[in-house]
Amino acid sequence: MSFQTVTMMLLEGFRYNCELFAVTLILALPLGLVVSFGTMSPFKPLSWLVRFYVYIMRSTPLMLQLAIVFYMPGILLGPGHSLSRMGAAAVAFVLNYAAYFSEIFRGGIQGVPAGQREAGQVLGLTKTQIFFRITLLQVIKRIVPPMGNEIITLVKDTSLANFIMVAEIIKIAKDFGNKAMIWPLFYAGVFFLVFNGIVTLLLNLAEKKLSYFRV
Repeated sequence: MSFQTVTMMLLEGFRYNCELFAVTLILALPLGLVVSFGTMSPFKPLSWLVRFYVYIMRSTPLMLQLAIVFYMPGILLGPGHSLSRMGAAAVAFVLNYAAYFSEIFRGGIQGVPAGQREAGQVLGLTKTQIFFRITLLQVIKRIVPPMGNEIITLVKDTSLANFIMVAEIIKIAKDFGNKAMIWPLFYAGVFFLVFNGIVTLLLNLAEKKLSYFRV
């Protein structure tokens, strides 16, 4: 099989990795912010419930979560009620990464000095105005480095979707391995290196854009 053919097939598989990455990032970031509010809620039952969710998501393997999301509906409701493989992967990834992002958001929010919020109250700002005009700006600056680490990890973790047979790049590369062609598996690593290089550059640009705001 020619190098060009392998490249095209790996590119087709990597499209699923990119789609899973994009969906996870778009949905897990706002969900993570909502979850962080839940963990900080003064209403203790809600706080305990949300913290338990975060604990479960962070303490169990993502592959196990993929298996549960994909297989459990069919086990509980019968055949024909399972999500699609890509849909199950997206749900599992969003729930998992929302838990991790929530802890980053919580740390960033709690790291803003109380005096900043008090100053906003003195100026007559509402709680919503204080959050969006004062707290959120400082939170974004604080969370970019740890959030960047999680985003880079997400790029690599998309390969775990092959556990439920999503036809992403690693699964396709492994299929070549079954045909005594091991080099496509190493070649697949180049795709992740390039993609993570682009993500790293974008994160560095974001940090530079925020460098005007010192904390």
